[in-house]
Amino acid sequence: MDLDVYVTAHRAEWDRLDHLLNRGRRLTGAEADELVALYQRTATHLSVIQSTAPDPALTARLTQLVARARAAVTGTRRASWRDAARFLTAGFPAAVYRSRHWWVPTAVLSTLVAALIGWWIGAHPEVQAAIAAPEELRQMTRPGGEYESYYSSHPAASFAAQVWTNNARAAALCLALGAFLCFPVLWVLFINMLNLGVGIGLMSSAGRLDTFLGLVLPHGLLELTAVFVAAGTGLRLGWTLIDPGPYSRRTALAQQGRAAIGMAIGLALVLFVAGVIEGFVTPSGLPTWARIAIGVAAEAAFLVYVYVLGGRAARAGDSGDVEAADRSAALPTAA
Repeated sequence: MDLDVYVTAHRAEWDRLDHLLNRGRRLTGAEADELVALYQRTATHLSVIQSTAPDPALTARLTQLVARARAAVTGTRRASWRDAARFLTAGFPAAVYRSRHWWVPTAVLSTLVAALIGWWIGAHPEVQAAIAAPEELRQMTRPGGEYESYYSSHPAASFAAQVWTNNARAAALCLALGAFLCFPVLWVLFINMLNLGVGIGLMSSAGRLDTFLGLVLPHGLLELTAVFVAAGTGLRLGWTLIDPGPYSRRTALAQQGRAAIGMAIGLALVLFVAGVIEGFVTPSGLPTWARIAIGVAAEAAFLVYVYVLGGRAARAGDSGDVEAADRSAALPTAA
């Protein structure tokens, strides 16, 4: 496409749209109809230019023009409690459900990696010696040692807040770094599984694996699921750069990115629940079976939430993206 010819053919329409917008509310009925028609045509022009002959200055001007026109046509929209309710009952669970083909395999493979690391460390004393001196290992794994005292080292409320912040940061990193072709996400995920595997290996070598799992499982099931969802979403985001499907990379990445931002908010709430469990339930005096039962119940509730509410919303067409009225205009660029 010859960009100069295209601009010459449509500049008068853009200037006319700008003129109508500058007049604000002082439009006749015919002018209002003209504004709507010009807005729709300009949105199409913007999409064509972005996909075939992107020019930064022209794209910036038309993007601003389309945004102003959309605000004039649809009116400003304010977030409400209804939006929050819709996000929690449809948007977020639908986004998690639709990305299950990414995060479920991520969860399975990551768990296997952690288990293999744990077996390797537990079965090879020379590996344990490379991690720390024998006396340091005994201090970590003995009854009342560092692995156990960690969960009661701070007041429950502050500990829960600290755990929530750290886990939310890890999930946000997985989501944000996904755009870098997946590799940083795999590294963050590996570090998390390495830490888990080291704990499994050292405690199993001390004959206290049951104690370790009794401490980890109550909060770890939900916590790790949230991290796996974030990692899977980040990997999906990175794969969008490699294979954007029928859209341009910019359009596909914007669509997946908007859904990922919503998932970051939803996962922060999930990790808050996991942090509360880790801060108040894990170090409590409840029997091990009771603490694990609470963790299993929280995990089951999340999976039912995703597969029932999320599956229903996804089948109804919800993708976790923002409302259609709030999206930039875009056209497919390939069949």
